Amino acid sequence: MITLYGLKNCDTCRKVLKLLENANFIDVRSEGVPEETLKAAFEQFGAALANTRSTTWRNLSDEERAKPVLELLVEHPALMKRPLIEQGGVLYLGWDKATQAALI
Repeated sequence: MITLYGLKNCDTCRKVLKLLENANFIDVRSEGVPEETLKAAFEQFGAALANTRSTTWRNLSDEERAKPVLELLVEHPALMKRPLIEQGGVLYLGWDKATQAALI
């Protein structure tokens, strides 16, 4: 079972969903990411879990940007780099060649 965490209006997430037809899609803006999954992703990817090139990031104040990454992601789920993919307890972040090779 593959679970894809992303945004329904994200072009990359839509592209990945077409390729991974049996994936369970979870929109992080409306449903969020389970706390244990988010913590595991942070342990694995660290600060790279936050998309600092996003509009959400640019709209944050300096005080908000200084908050811990996990706290920011709970408050602003759209700030998460996408997609976050979980398969059999293994997490993948983004849709690079290594992730594609592992999942397709």
